[in-house]
Amino acid sequence: MKTTIAIWLALLAAGMSFAQDRSRNEDARNKFIGAWRLAWLDRPGSDGKVHRVDCTGLFVFTADGHASVQVMERNPQTQAASAPQQYSAGGYEASWGAYSVNEAAHTFTFHIEGSLVRSLIGKDLPRAYEFSGNQLIVKSTRSDEHWRVVWERY
Repeated sequence: MKTTIAIWLALLAAGMSFAQDRSRNEDARNKFIGAWRLAWLDRPGSDGKVHRVDCTGLFVFTADGHASVQVMERNPQTQAASAPQQYSAGGYEASWGAYSVNEAAHTFTFHIEGSLVRSLIGKDLPRAYEFSGNQLIVKSTRSDEHWRVVWERY
């Protein structure tokens, strides 16, 4: 009897923990919802130094878990050709898909369903994030990528 009660209590606690994690992730996802304009993008250049890229863009997150991003470089010939992952073509980036949030890890994963760069289709792109005032700061979780994008809420 004690064993049965202990198992039942353990399952109940696990269920409550799962529900709390799910609720926390939904609360975090709500912070993303809306349209964000690109404030600035920093990335390493061919000289190895981090440079601000002259670009503009829009990132939209919907309440039902979808996202779309577009970024246009005003001077595409400055694009780093040696980047570990290609996200744009001709200085233009466009991707859409679903997203999920892991509040505990402060990451969201962009599940690419369509993209201008076809090699991204079907990939999951995990991103570290933080909110600061009306800004969403996004970085790659890859150790070989050193870019940072700051988005501001419209």
